[in-house]
Amino acid sequence: MIALRSILFNTAFYLNLILRMIVLSPIYFVLPRKKAFSIPKNWALSCHWLMKTIVGTTFTIEGLENIPKGGYILAPKHQSFWDTFALLPWLDDPVYILKRELLWIPLFGWYAKKQRMIPVNRGARGKVMAAVMARTSDEMRNGRQLIIYPEGTRRPPGAHPVYKYGIARLYRDLQVPVVPVAMHPGLFWPRRKFLRFPGHFKVRILPPIEPGLDPDAFFEKLMQVLEAASDELLVETARDNPHVPLPPTAKRRLNELAKGATKSGEHH
Repeated sequence: MIALRSILFNTAFYLNLILRMIVLSPIYFVLPRKKAFSIPKNWALSCHWLMKTIVGTTFTIEGLENIPKGGYILAPKHQSFWDTFALLPWLDDPVYILKRELLWIPLFGWYAKKQRMIPVNRGARGKVMAAVMARTSDEMRNGRQLIIYPEGTRRPPGAHPVYKYGIARLYRDLQVPVVPVAMHPGLFWPRRKFLRFPGHFKVRILPPIEPGLDPDAFFEKLMQVLEAASDELLVETARDNPHVPLPPTAKRRLNELAKGATKSGEHH
């Protein structure tokens, strides 16, 4: 049944994306930029409905009160394609720095250009990166929310964290709060797999790290608070969804946490 539901969901997911892009394009490209963002946001909500209805996967968001007004950097854990779009309905005016090749995709690229997403050549240095930073600063001054994945690429749940220092440079240069977000959608929508698993998980929005820290101190704090929250949620999610198959990285991390808790109990 899981395989059948996964096939049905994946088919519905991509049909929903393509048909909405085609049918709603005349409206999207006529509307002012920010109003047009309601179309991708509604698409995200429809994806959540499909996930709940076909697969049986639901989620709750904790900590919405931690989201500041105006411009800030959102720093979520990145495990799945799900987390690239899932939080859009709860963000006022988000912006992504994305691979320039994505802007070459018909329809998707046109949608992204209208929202002034910031393209970057990943191999670029020097002047090109300076131009990207200048564009990012302009968007942030307009009160937008920059979404950055601190680890850069998707990582399986429980994997050893590999944070990129680029977020510390952005924190230093942009002088805005950074809001960490812990979650484990990768247990239900695994990367590089077509299977989707039923269950329930939490998205935990943590208190913002305010500007003004030394970049190294910020980087350490971000890793510390985000990994602590991720560990806590991994234990909760695995406990509440015993039917979900855990990847080796999650099993290993849960064993490490259990051993650590045992040792801590022995000391007390």
